[in-house]
Amino acid sequence: MMYCIIDVETTGHSNRVTEISIFKYDGKQIIDEFTSLVNPEMLIPDYITALTGIDNFMVANAPTFKEIAEDILTITQDTIFVAHNVNFDYNVIRNEYKLIDIDFRRRKLCTIRLSRKLLQGHRSYSLGKLCNDLEIEITDRHRAKGDAEATVVLFEMLLNQKDSEAVFSSFLKKSSKEATLPSHLPTSVFNAIPNSPGIYYFKDKKGEIIYVGKAKDLKKRVISHFYSKTKKSLDMCRETRDIDFELSGSELIALLMEDAAIKHHYPKFNQQAKRTPKNYGIFSYEDRNGITHLAFNTLKSCPNPIKILQSFRECRSFLETLCLQYDLCPKYCHLQEGVAQCSHYKIKTCKGICGDLETVAEYNRRVYKAIDTIQNNTQSKVIKEKGRTKDEDAFILIKNGTYLGYGFIKNTEQISSEDELENFLIPQKDSLDVQRILRTI
Repeated sequence: MMYCIIDVETTGHSNRVTEISIFKYDGKQIIDEFTSLVNPEMLIPDYITALTGIDNFMVANAPTFKEIAEDILTITQDTIFVAHNVNFDYNVIRNEYKLIDIDFRRRKLCTIRLSRKLLQGHRSYSLGKLCNDLEIEITDRHRAKGDAEATVVLFEMLLNQKDSEAVFSSFLKKSSKEATLPSHLPTSVFNAIPNSPGIYYFKDKKGEIIYVGKAKDLKKRVISHFYSKTKKSLDMCRETRDIDFELSGSELIALLMEDAAIKHHYPKFNQQAKRTPKNYGIFSYEDRNGITHLAFNTLKSCPNPIKILQSFRECRSFLETLCLQYDLCPKYCHLQEGVAQCSHYKIKTCKGICGDLETVAEYNRRVYKAIDTIQNNTQSKVIKEKGRTKDEDAFILIKNGTYLGYGFIKNTEQISSEDELENFLIPQKDSLDVQRILRTI
């Protein structure tokens, strides 16, 4: 069996190659080598230069990746791609080939995952710390050739371990999770994740939560991140050292749990969910002629909102529906501004309040009826959901239109009133995002 032990240095955030080193190894000795600086066709950030020593001047006259692409294809042909944290190096090179319309595919092995299996008991499996423990010398740390040479020595040590043949064979199977899981994530952590609804937490080496997600099937959703080749997924998986989870029993409660967890932890990879939308409120007021208006404004400028919505467009649409349903005037619902009488292109049901064709009292009665309808839609209710186990039920509690939280209760419990459910309630904060989730029921 032939292996190519590879290390790349990159520009960091953009992950363009600045240096590559490849050692072709037949299981006993190195039979070929390819090492080269690479012009990334972009500026190298200062922090990368401080780490690797590779600066823009050094790569100015180096070949581009396209110019060495054929050499890399040739040396790696019919070999197994080996690297320390292989998914990083492999995906960097694969993405470079995508830029020149070549589909680069090789079988791969990760020396971090192999070391976790065959060299157990080390506190850290980073290349520097593991080599220090094993007394493997690294010259030019964070340069491609120095790191690749050290990985060759480590790989040879792994090949010589007891049971290495069986471990290598299992890792090379197409069905093996070892090729897809992040290098620093123990297989036992992934195996503990159930095929059940809930939320999951990706954690970094400090134990900090870097991503929160929800799923109907936790195990399937988690592994889908590791198959994804988007930059966000690659960066996130590279930082993942642990995964925790909480069962929800149902997808709806998982959605509510996910929303609360993101707002509590503000994980770095949940950027989109962390954005606070600009909310709007529908409100009413009476003018000097006694006519009751319905209007909308940003929530910050809205006194005692009757209803909260997420956009200017939603507010207009909602008021248009009320106008049609209760024969209200578009002018006094602020769908038309600066006009003496309404002339809305869509709404023709106004009974003439804007032209003194009906009394203020008659018009206001319909406005109050519309407001009552809005407020009556915010009733108290209990939403029953599946529990986390067969002998458990789940519930979501809403009182006077306000979301109070969710809870889990043994299905043998005797509950005679909604108030008794509060003993099992896990209190949560209401928000516009929560109301949006609950509107999908």
